[in-house]
Amino acid sequence: MSRNIIVLGAGMVGVSVAWHLVRRGHSVTLVDRREPGRETSFGNAGIIQREAVRPYAFPRDLSTLLRVLPNHEVDIRYRPFGMLNAAGPLFQYWINSGGERYERIINEWASLIMRCQDAHEPMIEAAQAGDLVRKGGWLELYRTRKALDERVEKARMDQGRFGVEFDVLDAAALYAMEPHLGEGLVGAIHWTQPWMVSDPGGLVQAYARNFEQQGGRLLQASVEEIRQEGAGRRVVTSEETLDAEQVVIAMGPWSGKVLSDIGIHVPLFVKRGYHMHYSTEQGASLNHWVMDAEKGFLLEPMRAGIRLTTGAELADLDSPPQYRQLAAAERAARELFPLGKRRDAEPWKGARPCMPDMKPVIGPAPDKPGLWLAFGHGHQGFTLGPATGELLAKMMDGEQTPIDMAPFRADRLE
Repeated sequence: MSRNIIVLGAGMVGVSVAWHLVRRGHSVTLVDRREPGRETSFGNAGIIQREAVRPYAFPRDLSTLLRVLPNHEVDIRYRPFGMLNAAGPLFQYWINSGGERYERIINEWASLIMRCQDAHEPMIEAAQAGDLVRKGGWLELYRTRKALDERVEKARMDQGRFGVEFDVLDAAALYAMEPHLGEGLVGAIHWTQPWMVSDPGGLVQAYARNFEQQGGRLLQASVEEIRQEGAGRRVVTSEETLDAEQVVIAMGPWSGKVLSDIGIHVPLFVKRGYHMHYSTEQGASLNHWVMDAEKGFLLEPMRAGIRLTTGAELADLDSPPQYRQLAAAERAARELFPLGKRRDAEPWKGARPCMPDMKPVIGPAPDKPGLWLAFGHGHQGFTLGPATGELLAKMMDGEQTPIDMAPFRADRLE
């Protein structure tokens, strides 16, 4: 039965939810204050990460904590007040990052990741966006044999458990693939399954255009209020007031504030990140997306140039940008690859919406009939948006889902 549905948030997750709902014959309005794909989904590394079956855990070993504490690393930075304001969720994050808890979370998380490419593929085809997607995997670079061997051991475990595919490259094989990388690398893991996207925001926009072509409506407006109206929901925006039978909140890092306003409190915190695009020097070329695993940054050959993306910054969502982490990443990146001049007028800043158990919230809002939730994907909203849309649409239509969705329900947090 066709229903009138409002989806709030036009990042990869919200667009994917709206796409699946309109494809099922529902009347869908997609609302965002900006154009689709212009916030978190715009600035990521552009990898559909089939290999990412282990969610990012909080560092628990003493050596890493001591390394991070001075707050000058490329991979992790923090703002003291941001850490204090998110102390409760961060403490739970630390608890969930080891032992049996983490092993259980890996299995639950991997059930989503393993669906990512099967969910993206029909959307890419329908949106005629194949020119943005390149298959063949990416390279995780290592400077020390010990670190490489430790990562390969985990990769082999994941190969058996979750079907992850990879090749181990020695230095000679690595430099044959990427001859313009700097010296000192001992080898790499070539993750062969992932798909790379040369314009992540462009892919979200292509999905959104196809949503409109199927009869969906896009509304660029700010959300001012959500309230129950009879058996349905009313959403007051800066442009108009909308009524619907059901509402989906897929607003990424802003979801917590919107939910708090209607009496739902979730332990959402953010990991911020930065990027910048560069030209290349000396006729150099970069053939693959590459990650300097021991420094904690990525270089990606995008349409806009070579994109440098930083690791995580633990800070409040609305704190002013601090570009020292990007500057440190740029210094390290110039040692790895001959980057040229900056191409962007200013660095991009975004925020990843994170939950303390590293799993997104996908499903009905507790005690709020007609309200559905889809947020908290951490580093993998771009990867998991289409799978989330497929699964949530099935739930909203009362259908059986192909995986157990109980681990992703909001009431698990109570």
